[in-house]
Amino acid sequence: MAITYRGEKFSGYNKPKRTPNHPTKSHIVLAQEGDKIKLIRFGEQGAKTAGKPKSGESERMKKKRKSFKSRHAKNIAKGKMSAAYWADKVKW
Repeated sequence: MAITYRGEKFSGYNKPKRTPNHPTKSHIVLAQEGDKIKLIRFGEQGAKTAGKPKSGESERMKKKRKSFKSRHAKNIAKGKMSAAYWADKVKW
């Protein structure tokens, strides 16, 4: 069930994918909430993000993750139609 939207191919709605050739953004997702559809680019290309929590993770990475989540909490709460939501889910 591949979806083509504005020249980009997606495996489905709400399924983020990497964009290695985009100059500034690292991921793209075709977000759908109800009957609204929105193309969202998110994440800094080449950024060293914390990723998923790992056992034995350094204090620095824990602080980095906590700082991102608190700084963007209001936008993350907006849900699937915000870039912050997807960055939190995929990169942090």
